[in-house]
Amino acid sequence: MSTAAELLDAYHRQVRGVLPVTQPEGVTVDRDGPLLRVSGGKHWGYVEYRDLAGLTGPALDELIERTRAYFGSRGERFEWKTHSYDEPADLPARLTAAGFSPGEAETVVVGLAEELTGEPQLPDAVRIRRVSEPADFDRIGALHTEIWNEDWTWLAADLAERQANSPDHLAIFAAEAGPQMISVAWLVRDPGSEFATLWGGATRPEWRGKGIYRALVARRARFAVSTGARYLQVDASDDSAPILQRLGFVAVATTTPYLWTPPQSRPEQPPGQAAAEQPSTLGR
Repeated sequence: MSTAAELLDAYHRQVRGVLPVTQPEGVTVDRDGPLLRVSGGKHWGYVEYRDLAGLTGPALDELIERTRAYFGSRGERFEWKTHSYDEPADLPARLTAAGFSPGEAETVVVGLAEELTGEPQLPDAVRIRRVSEPADFDRIGALHTEIWNEDWTWLAADLAERQANSPDHLAIFAAEAGPQMISVAWLVRDPGSEFATLWGGATRPEWRGKGIYRALVARRARFAVSTGARYLQVDASDDSAPILQRLGFVAVATTTPYLWTPPQSRPEQPPGQAAAEQPSTLGR
């Protein structure tokens, strides 16, 4: 059993400031000091960093301004995701002063994949299968649209593209009762680290509390182990964090997305905003 400090250390070294080995077509990665700036995606840009190289005060403000100018010149919104242990401590205040809007805080939880593979007994009518066909992706988009009462049909194309680009590093599992899809969750495995990340998990209300979410975690944990992953990581919403911790995940930090929007740009549906496990993104 690893301690929270050990899990945070692994997360900090292997996940933070690291981008997937392959990027979607059209995506550009640019470096400015400690920041990696990722632009050209379908939704919005973002920055990644392990730390800010000791920048404080005016030097940090200049980095923030250069980053705004970089994305602003492309007419692109972008996300700057902070962590509770980031230095300097006034980074959130500086982002807010620079015009960023904070999103909902999430809890970073990490678990050992091998310890999360135990699958509960499901209702007799429920089966779980791995999906990869366009028709299934359409059903996933329709399921999310129904659960969250907003348009999620774009999710079908998003998952199809990810499946085409990285078929060995994406695993999508659907829980079904007869012909009805009742829950969907997926895993993204970056072969450059020992981590895999969990996404999705939205479940029809009438099927909640029956072990389906836990079973989807277990199924993905087994897949992660088969690929050599040691850790599972989730940026968890307030709803899912307690559930994941009861399953054996450990809270190691909190994270808050700060979004900057260029003038004249209108907000769109945030990708993944209603996903039960990782609200702010769909898996970079």
